[in-house]
Amino acid sequence: MRAVLTATLSPPGLPKLLRVAALTLLVHAVSVQLKAGVALLVGEPYGRFGSFNPTGHAAVYLSRICAESPTELRRCRPGEMGTVISRYRDIGGYDWAAVPLLPYLYAVTSAGRLPETPEQAVILRLRDTYRRQHLQQIAPDTGDGSLPRGNWEQLVGAAYDRGLHFFFLETSADDDDRLIEHLNSRANRRRFNILYRNCADFARSVINFYYPGAIRRSYIADAGITTPKLAAKSLVRYGKKHPELRFSHIVIPQVPGNPSSRRTRGVTESLVRTKKYIAPLAYFQPWVAAGVAAAYVTSGRFNPAKLPHSVCGPDSLADCLPAVDSAANRGG
Repeated sequence: MRAVLTATLSPPGLPKLLRVAALTLLVHAVSVQLKAGVALLVGEPYGRFGSFNPTGHAAVYLSRICAESPTELRRCRPGEMGTVISRYRDIGGYDWAAVPLLPYLYAVTSAGRLPETPEQAVILRLRDTYRRQHLQQIAPDTGDGSLPRGNWEQLVGAAYDRGLHFFFLETSADDDDRLIEHLNSRANRRRFNILYRNCADFARSVINFYYPGAIRRSYIADAGITTPKLAAKSLVRYGKKHPELRFSHIVIPQVPGNPSSRRTRGVTESLVRTKKYIAPLAYFQPWVAAGVAAAYVTSGRFNPAKLPHSVCGPDSLADCLPAVDSAANRGG
């Protein structure tokens, strides 16, 4: 990619001064791209549970912070691409778990190990292999050789099941170190509550640790429940107000093969746009249904797919995500 940019910006026919200026702009663009950041990660709903609860999933991606273990964080070393931190209802009794970016997305430790045919049996084998090697702390082997219970599978190979949106803001090295100290020093014990301590609440708390008030609950559109979609809407608004934080939006598409994931919805949107919910409500409580519809129209409409974004595949992660170079790892 850099070679293509160089050829485009510095053709042989340009005067030397212009070529130098063009190359300077290129270096500046690459250095901006390599700034570290925090991202709200919004995963689209999928499967039966996604049909019942179409709010999807929220996590946090940190490009300068990596996982020493699933429950301990450290600064990334040169060549590492950061970590995804998630809260699930059942991950070995812990409140959150951290997994490196590539395994989180594709259940492999290098892009060269991606399966040619992502069939379900292959994906399951990749997930279990990674679990045996790296996730014994939160998903240990069972006595009978069967897969352990819990939501650990959603921490590995997420892109096989769902499309994912990354909403980035730039961070400083000092603030990243403060977050490492904060999370490593707290008791990491299960706190999940689907209404007030869900996955989106955890993501909100991490991003607001960097930028207080960046993500707020919506008491109109979501009845005070934090949802991934409205958290993204809040962060997009915050990014527009603070252009110095270089807000960006990147999409990781779902790997073809499994049934496609669906668009993420908020609380009132789920009620309004799902017939099995809105039809009985409109019949028995028409005024309530009208209020829900009004709340959705006034505060709940937001489609992240319509925002400007870049699309990232497994072979281009290091180029299009704000990965950290060795200088940033040494001191930011």
